[in-house]
Amino acid sequence: MKYGVRFQDSYSRGELLLRTFLGGFYIAIPHGFLLLFVTIASMFVNFIAFWAILFTGQFPEKLFNFQVGFQRWNLRVSARLNNLSDGYPAFGINGQDDNTIIDIERPEKSNRGTVLLRVMFGGFYVMIPHGFVLLFLMIGVIFVRLISFWVILITGKHSKGLHDFMTGVSRWQFRVSAYMTYLTDVYPPFSLSGDEATFNNVRNSEEVLDQF
Repeated sequence: MKYGVRFQDSYSRGELLLRTFLGGFYIAIPHGFLLLFVTIASMFVNFIAFWAILFTGQFPEKLFNFQVGFQRWNLRVSARLNNLSDGYPAFGINGQDDNTIIDIERPEKSNRGTVLLRVMFGGFYVMIPHGFVLLFLMIGVIFVRLISFWVILITGKHSKGLHDFMTGVSRWQFRVSAYMTYLTDVYPPFSLSGDEATFNNVRNSEEVLDQF
């Protein structure tokens, strides 16, 4: 699995101010309105995928691609609203983006046992422990986002440490979501980090991504 947000050499102060004061109107509202319906669709897809895996041992490819596309769309929007990337996020589950990437391989076989385990006990052994830690991390994100705003405004650059922290929290959330929606059978680690990689051009190379 690969998950990344490109760290830019420089950031636009104008876009930063525009997102901060008007981002709710021209990013959050239009994308959020559409994502509301896609979220509902994703819930139905997750329900169908459960039964498909239970009976066939496989996650249907089209449904899998839909869920991954939904996650990519969410990442594009959150990366802008959290000032991790410049530019306007593309609409749609097939939207393209040079600044963000989620790449997760569809398993040939999904484990029926762990799927049942997640349905019956996922709230206990996944959501409670991870949710507890993520609650405090999200509080940290609020403060880090405020600090990074002033760093970018004053210097025109993002702090690599702050960028990595916010990307790491987002990565952690995705890992939990991917596990609970059957995209992977690998239990999400309690970690912000992925393997070290240089992210130069996510559309032209698969060797430059933050990886699980």
